[in-house]
Amino acid sequence: MLKWRLIPDNTKVPFMGMHRPLMLASVLISIGFIVLLIFKGLNFGVDFTGGVLIEVRTEQTADLEAMRGKLSGAGVGSVALQEFGVPNDVLIRLQQQEGGDVAQNAAIDKVKGALKELYGEGVDYRRVEVVGPKVGAELIQDGIIAVLVSMVLMLIYVWFRFELPFGIGSMIALVHDVIFTLGIYSLSGFEFSLSTVAAILLIIGYSMNDTVVVYDRVRENLRKYKAMPLRSLIDISVNDTLTRTIMTAMTTLLALAALLIFGGEVIRPFAFAMFIGVIIGTYSSIFVASASLLYIRPVRKPDEGKGTTAHAYEQIERRHREEQDAAAAPRRVRRPAQAALPEPAPEVLAELPPDDEPPPEAPSAPTGRKRSSSLKDRRRRRGR
Repeated sequence: MLKWRLIPDNTKVPFMGMHRPLMLASVLISIGFIVLLIFKGLNFGVDFTGGVLIEVRTEQTADLEAMRGKLSGAGVGSVALQEFGVPNDVLIRLQQQEGGDVAQNAAIDKVKGALKELYGEGVDYRRVEVVGPKVGAELIQDGIIAVLVSMVLMLIYVWFRFELPFGIGSMIALVHDVIFTLGIYSLSGFEFSLSTVAAILLIIGYSMNDTVVVYDRVRENLRKYKAMPLRSLIDISVNDTLTRTIMTAMTTLLALAALLIFGGEVIRPFAFAMFIGVIIGTYSSIFVASASLLYIRPVRKPDEGKGTTAHAYEQIERRHREEQDAAAAPRRVRRPAQAALPEPAPEVLAELPPDDEPPPEAPSAPTGRKRSSSLKDRRRRRGR
């Protein structure tokens, strides 16, 4: 029987030994993504910006250049075309028309007339959506509120289930995940729609579930190993849950990869957000949420049975940090040179015995006790 495991048992990976450079890289990348979101922004879809979205299917392969030229001359303003899955499916986006719903419907009729001139009656209108600017602004506001409320509720949940330091650490990880997801969307230019907001909410839930699994093992080990340094305890906890974390992430990514490749254009933005979110959430549960406990330290209760106080835990942690700092920066101790001993005089060397001659035996010290009398003398004394 084949006994092969992707993640071996009893791993001893020093995750917390790598947390400083990785956390620094996460902070710098997050700052870069925030700057990118401020100056470049997101590629908002029709759901947020308002406008007209038309999905059509032609009987033959669609000629995007001819279609773009025909629609540009129809007087509907800016037109964006995108091949939608198969070559004969096309997604048409029109900008917001001035004049309200009447102008929007007129633009749709112009598009249908232009496509009829190109392809005749062989055009199937599979979807027509009209979103006003007011509705788009409300959807942006509702999406932001949904994300913030979900994060606050997660903080309260972790706070009550564990402790406040655990809640703060999980909140830092969630903010990290949201910033990374939005930054990658801004960098890649993928359309940001309502399905993406739903994906971000799912990412928050997935990341929190991964974090809670690790935190639960940390809390269990805090009770089990009373005097163990916190850095080593977190390493043990992460390694204990490593198999579960990796296998859950891999199975989820396989399903999302199938949706990303074969799901079509409708589901692709959602699958893309979930795919990068699962990777980021797995990373943050180890190197952001868990590592933050080294700086936002949970309260370690004294071990009353063994007489260990909270002050003793602090001393153990301090001594452990000092030992690690000393090991990270070893110092060379220079020993003073010993002065050479003077050579003995020739007269002294002549008086010394040769090496092969055994040293003389020392006379035995007197015991201070007289030899006891014989048995005959003792009997004679008794007879007297």
